[in-house]
Amino acid sequence: MTAELFAVIALTTLVGAFAQGTTGLGFALILAPVVGFIEPLWLPVIVLVLMIPLNVYVLHRERHALDWSGVGWITVGRVFGAVVGLWVLIAVPGDGLNLLIGGSTVLAVLATLLISPFRPGSPALISAGVLTGVTETATGIGGPPLALVYQHHPAATLRSTMAACFLVGEILSLALLAGAGRVSLHQLLIAAALMPALLIGAWLSQTTHHRVEGPMLRGIVLAFALVSGVVLIVQG
Repeated sequence: MTAELFAVIALTTLVGAFAQGTTGLGFALILAPVVGFIEPLWLPVIVLVLMIPLNVYVLHRERHALDWSGVGWITVGRVFGAVVGLWVLIAVPGDGLNLLIGGSTVLAVLATLLISPFRPGSPALISAGVLTGVTETATGIGGPPLALVYQHHPAATLRSTMAACFLVGEILSLALLAGAGRVSLHQLLIAAALMPALLIGAWLSQTTHHRVEGPMLRGIVLAFALVSGVVLIVQG
């Protein structure tokens, strides 16, 4: 890989970390398509590895707003979803997987535009955990299901709860991928080389995260989910 292409990935990592540090989501959506275009064999490992320190930072910064109950229910579903996601990654052609996940995400966004504000119960949280486990383990993009169920919560709760859920899921997904022989030393070294860009983006987000709230946050969430779905459909 040329230095120029690596610089593009590093800059994208910085922008993605800034976006996720500000809104609670967006890192994988921003980084995964760029990495997939330049070096698809790095996915989803480097995205999962880089998101671990990013989500530790966000969780620590806004730990006061964490929804512990939601994290518990989502994790229950996440464990099952990660196992299914590993099977899907091995068994289902990438194009078909992208079309399925992308189409489902777009339909979910359209549905949420038609229903009244809601507070998700345990069935919705478990379902979101399952879907997130499947999509993040298989593609590296797992935010849309969690973002949709938390779209009517305060911004700090959304950011901290999603960070906690992502953190648990990323460790689980990486363990399963490593067990299946899908994690290499080269991928880990690339992730380490991108870490400075990630840390700069996360640090910059501390100046903007408190300005995103209410209708603005919901608009960002819906746009994020819709764009991620369209990106996966186009890739498929």
